[in-house]
Amino acid sequence: MAGGAVEKTGISAMCGIAGCALSPNGGGHDSALEGVRRMLNHMRRRGPDAEGLWSSPGVVLGHRRLAILDLAARANQPLVSAHGRYSIVFNGEIYNFRELRRSLEQQGVSFRTTSDTEVLLVLYDREGAGMLARLRGMFAFAIWDSTSGELFLARDPYGIKPLYYASTEAGLVFASQVKGLVASRLAGTSPEPAGIAGFHPWGSVPEPWTLFRNVLALPAGHWLRVREGVAGTPVCWDDIRVHWRTNGAERPADDLGLRVREALTDSVRAHLVSDVPVSVFLSGGVDSAVIAALASELGASLEGITIGFEEFAGRPDDEVAAAAVTAAHYGMPHHERRVSVSEFVRDAPRILAAMDQPSIDGVNTWFASKAAAERGHKVVLSGVGGDELFCGYSSFARVPRTAAFGHVATSWRPARALCDGFFKYLGKRLAQPKMAGLASLSGSIEGAYFLSRGLFLPQELPALIGPDMASEGLARLAGSPLGIGCADTRDATAAVGLLESTCYLRNQLLRDSDWASMDHSLELRTPLVDARLLAALAPFVSGFRRGAGKALMSQAPRAPLPAAIASRPKTGFSVPMARWLSGPIGSRPDPRPLGKLQRNSWARNWAAIVMADAIPCA
Repeated sequence: MAGGAVEKTGISAMCGIAGCALSPNGGGHDSALEGVRRMLNHMRRRGPDAEGLWSSPGVVLGHRRLAILDLAARANQPLVSAHGRYSIVFNGEIYNFRELRRSLEQQGVSFRTTSDTEVLLVLYDREGAGMLARLRGMFAFAIWDSTSGELFLARDPYGIKPLYYASTEAGLVFASQVKGLVASRLAGTSPEPAGIAGFHPWGSVPEPWTLFRNVLALPAGHWLRVREGVAGTPVCWDDIRVHWRTNGAERPADDLGLRVREALTDSVRAHLVSDVPVSVFLSGGVDSAVIAALASELGASLEGITIGFEEFAGRPDDEVAAAAVTAAHYGMPHHERRVSVSEFVRDAPRILAAMDQPSIDGVNTWFASKAAAERGHKVVLSGVGGDELFCGYSSFARVPRTAAFGHVATSWRPARALCDGFFKYLGKRLAQPKMAGLASLSGSIEGAYFLSRGLFLPQELPALIGPDMASEGLARLAGSPLGIGCADTRDATAAVGLLESTCYLRNQLLRDSDWASMDHSLELRTPLVDARLLAALAPFVSGFRRGAGKALMSQAPRAPLPAAIASRPKTGFSVPMARWLSGPIGSRPDPRPLGKLQRNSWARNWAAIVMADAIPCA
């Protein structure tokens, strides 16, 4: 396939991209071609509708396609520009592509497809990296410039769509999955201490690290140029942190309510763009109910997908009954599905295999995606991100309170030493290891946030991963707490919003949403994780605390949410993991029961399981 030939097959197997920008001294065109083939094969569930492999001097590009817009074969990828200079592989959706297309057509541009991918090619031809600021959507893509011999990689501001790369002897290789890169046999697999050390405190691997040395995530909101197989320095084109760092604004309650309604409606409308039917993950909470309500207002016909767990039946944790109330209220078809512990045991090997980087979360989304795929859906809307923007987590009250108390309690050195000893004793006595960090970490917003979200304390790492790995990993991660810098925001509420969005949401919820949905060839869309929505509402986030944000959100639909849903206490999309992990779960290296679980320890047990499954890859 040299000289720009295209090989496309209709292998039935979601969107995944892969490729290699060759080093002129590597002499590895054939090995790169085979490596990209292996990556595509590994990512076959990401793209059941088509496979494309394209090569030209200096580059190999590959793509697996889930057809959502322009279902015809003419929109398959890799896609080459009309004049032949640029070639692209793209993962994601550009929700404003029709608006961009109309503007380009008015300037005399003719299009061969109706896809958003071709719009990206034309925009890049005209504006280069400057085109990124015009895009609304979730995306990760690579564009090859045959004239300059450069590869251009880019990723959306929130980091909804993943993109990883590695420097190799053959050149720079990239893919939508870390495990895809490993499958290429081109990228090295020696362990990365920062990734391994970073996972244990957070329960997910902090960006840009992975478990493998030299395999990195392109940071969210960044682009990267590659020339002769060598990567430059990633360049930030959109840093969402700025929205919490600029001055806030105040508006009368009625005016703010209208602004929230308009911004939410605009985002939901954008996320409905599709040439296939769209469904919605419907929980018993406000976020998904508002999405369903606004979609109904816009004339969309959605099916609500709700999963429940046998252990929660009849309890407040059960989402099914509350979701059914919302579905009935808006006249929405509703599919309910129960998941049992026996199904979890059967599916655990596949869940662990699909988990691209180790995570203590994502099992709930995996089963919800399974239920949607069983119904034949290709696209689903999710309420993820609502709590980060509208201050729905208890952390928005707890973290500032903990930080204020910690600052006072530890400001005097003798008091700090006394508190340190007391909390270490109490943590050991109550089997709550994180309590040992209260004195040293609770005096700042960042430290209090780590105590709220953290899994293991840094001082526990030598016993978990060995002193050498812990020492090098901690040094490479840097920062106190690990892996995050100073929030540096206008107030404490904004600080928590920034931390929840750039740590928990980015490194865990969005990453888990990707691998869990893609394993079922399902595109998961996030109307509440949208850069334009953030820009519209971030100035007012400080006024969203103490339930005000969720109240404004619940009042956004013209047909109000059912009172039982609007006032329902937050339960979270929880899974009975403690119960499930008390028995054997199939693919564990040691399938014996974990024994009697102590309070809050299921996450540590699950962390050990997912890491044990991931480490052999290294």
